[in-house]
Amino acid sequence: MQNKHIEHPEDTILTGDLNALDWFEAAGALSVKIDGAPAIVWGRNPATGNFFVGTKSVFNKVKIKINESHANIDQNHTGEVAKILHACFDWLPRTDAIFQGDFIGFGGESEYTPNTITYSFGEVIDQNIIIAPHTYYEANGDLRDSWAIPMLFTITDTAYCKFVKPKARIFSGNYDISLRSFSDLSEVIQFAKVMAQNVTFVDEKKAKQIKQELNKCIREGVEIDDNAFDCDYTLIAYWKLIKSIKDDALYLCRNDGPAAYIGYDQIDAEGYVYSNEFGTMKLVNRERFSHANFNNAKFNQGVCQ
Repeated sequence: MQNKHIEHPEDTILTGDLNALDWFEAAGALSVKIDGAPAIVWGRNPATGNFFVGTKSVFNKVKIKINESHANIDQNHTGEVAKILHACFDWLPRTDAIFQGDFIGFGGESEYTPNTITYSFGEVIDQNIIIAPHTYYEANGDLRDSWAIPMLFTITDTAYCKFVKPKARIFSGNYDISLRSFSDLSEVIQFAKVMAQNVTFVDEKKAKQIKQELNKCIREGVEIDDNAFDCDYTLIAYWKLIKSIKDDALYLCRNDGPAAYIGYDQIDAEGYVYSNEFGTMKLVNRERFSHANFNNAKFNQGVCQ
């Protein structure tokens, strides 16, 4: 899997690609999305053999920012990001692998708000830094040619670094058991496959435009009108159907991570990532989380980008 943006399942169907429906029913791996910032990439640079830390800019095709020393960090970064990377360079365990995770904060507290969500650990964190790892990379000679692999394992805490990787499971709505897929939704998924015959889909260019307009509505809390987009109304109605299946799937997800809050409202998590033979997509309550992000001062100022 290449290092690229993970899509919402409802956004992938706009061109008539219905893989998302099979994706729901196929057995896969479920992981928790943690709302940290910035993204931290670390490990052994395959081009030099040296340990490095960085942000997602280590994968840039042109302006690459790979930091193999504190001097590199000072050359490539400034402000809070540089401070975080200096700490990560000092305290992350040396490894031959390549990992990506989200920075949660520095030790010494029991609650952290790295971006939009506040995480409550219930006890003071003794380690120097807190990281939520989520992706493992392999590469042939150069980070620019790396490919991402979902992490199906945990990293052991050290005396200096706490790793946050909650366990996630799919809960059956009928029995108190864990499932290997969202098979409880099979009936509505089959209905969606039949209804696809009545939908007028669009090409990639038009789909990109529609996704931007949908995201704008969601961020600003505007109701989505089937007839308000430059496409056949059946497409937006179908998008809503797939989104409702996604919301039902999200309702079945559970995790054992720290308590999470947006403001004073407790939530389950930012969301989840599900991976199987049909791809990797995310399960997120877009109305709640995107709107909260849109109104987050740190998010709007680009501090956590």
